[in-house]
Amino acid sequence: MSHAHPATRGTVFLEDAEILAHERFEAGQYVIRLRAPKCAAAAQPGSFAHITCGPDIPMRRPLSIMRADPQAGWIDILYKIVGHGLEALAMRKPGETVSCLGPIGKGFTVHAERPRQLLIGGGVGIPPMVFLADALRERPAARPLALMGSEVPFPFRVGPSTILVPGMPAGVIACMPLLDEWGVPSRLSSKAGFAGCFDGFVTELAAEWLSTLSPAELSEVEVFACGPTPMLKACAAVAHRFGVPCQVSLEEFMACAIGGCAGCAVQVQTPKGPAMKRVCVDGPVFDAAAVFPQ
Repeated sequence: MSHAHPATRGTVFLEDAEILAHERFEAGQYVIRLRAPKCAAAAQPGSFAHITCGPDIPMRRPLSIMRADPQAGWIDILYKIVGHGLEALAMRKPGETVSCLGPIGKGFTVHAERPRQLLIGGGVGIPPMVFLADALRERPAARPLALMGSEVPFPFRVGPSTILVPGMPAGVIACMPLLDEWGVPSRLSSKAGFAGCFDGFVTELAAEWLSTLSPAELSEVEVFACGPTPMLKACAAVAHRFGVPCQVSLEEFMACAIGGCAGCAVQVQTPKGPAMKRVCVDGPVFDAAAVFPQ
């Protein structure tokens, strides 16, 4: 850790994390629960962990934290098999141990003056939105709405929502039941024809809902998004169209994940002009307008 970026010193922990549970979903998607008490205590929505996949795979994989329980000392991570590393991780069993480095990164910033939080998650970008929804339950004035999109079956058991969402297109009632239990309204979007889902991209659903709001209501909205780069670019465009701020969590390949290698650098607009920022320690959360200028 001696070469870690100063932003990570004292805030990132290395732990041997026991696998408590490992659940498989369709389309090669998994949710793994790790006992990592230091990471769980310090994790914030938008932060991630750098995980070893197998004893013969030297490179760790950066994976977004979906839930964290500081009292019980566990974190949940959702991932989809892409490449041999995550394929190896999928073979790991409860009771085994993986090395966990985390939490890493600058997470989302919630502003009290914008109590209508619009959470947009696409595919493996769903986890930070679940974590943020969980955190917003602690804010009495918060009024979050989570929209999630996927072109493969969702990594949870979809059900009809019991929470009414004004401005939602007719028939769009599918939700993530866990969020419904929390009292956080959610709706699902897919072009795969899943029952109860909006037929289109999640950004199109976001635009339809935003178009039903008054100027006063829009002044209370802030967008938070995570997903593939094309989706995030579309989120930035939708936010610009409706004049609302937007924060995006970027997904990039990483080697060290602690600011040393700069392999995850992206160009960001700053008051002084374009600059290269590292997704791992300067992000992964950035102002959408800085990353995707309109």
